[in-house]
Order: sequence, then C-alpha cells, then structure tokens
Amino acid sequence: MESTDIFPKGQQLPSEWFTGNAFLTQLVAKDHNHEFSAGCVSFEPNARTVWHTHPKGQVLIVIEGEGFYQEKGKPAQHLKKGVVVNIPENIEHWHGASSTTKMVHIAITNYKDEVQVMSAGSGITHSEFNPSDKEAVKLFQIWIFPKEKNHNGK
Repeated sequence: MESTDIFPKGQQLPSEWFTGNAFLTQLVAKDHNHEFSAGCVSFEPNARTVWHTHPKGQVLIVIEGEGFYQEKGKPAQHLKKGVVVNIPENIEHWHGASSTTKMVHIAITNYKDEVQVMSAGSGITHSEFNPSDKEAVKLFQIWIFPKEKNHNGK
C-alpha cells in the first residue's frame, strides 16, 4: 500500500515535551534569512504536547487527522485538516491528536533571540480541559479519555 504522507514521519520527539509518540520532520531551519523554523509534526493517536509557551508565537496548519488545541483557562478547540491556529506569544497551550486518529500539522515557530519554546510544563489532566460546547465535550471524552463516560467518571 502506498503512503499518502506528504512528508516523512521524522525523528521521535522527547518525552519531557510530549505525551505519547510524536515525530518531527524539519522543513525550514532558522538561519540568517529566517527568524523562524518550520516543521511537520506527526502525533500518533492520543499523543500531545505538555503545556508550553513560545516567546514569539507559533502558527499550526493541520494537514491530516483530528485533534485538539487549548490555551490555559479557555475551552479546547477541535482541530481537523485545513484548520489554521495562530498562537500569540507567551500563551500557555497544548495541542495533539485524538485517541482514535493521528494528527499531522505544520508548525511555524518564531524565535526570540535563540529561544523558540519555553516553559515545558505538566501533561494535560482531565480537570484542565474546559470544552466550549456539548459536542466538544462528547468528542473530548471519546478521543482523549475514551475509558471515561463523562467528566464525573460516571
């Protein structure tokens, strides 16, 4: 069977920044012409980042699969192919795949001096998720916490 991937899977990303299996293919590196880098990040089902920030922001362009993006204190947003997320500088957030599908996105991340990512935090807990509507609650319960029936564990 022929692969439909646009880019190769890449190198596995470190567990201190990711829960589950996530991989990076570097597309553009910071150099004298670019104050940003771009990479293709592949999240296997149920993989996601820890809470983190970027000192000069980040843009995510979802090119395959489904998942979620959430800023600290705000409802999670459902991501699917074609969605673009513009993450402001120094906003604590996480993003990753659902529990049933992988998610692949292009990440364009700006540098401030030589720093691209800051504040590697903890993993995402069930109590931190704050869905925006009933459908998001249902999707989140199925995709991120598939063994739980609702937020109260009932």
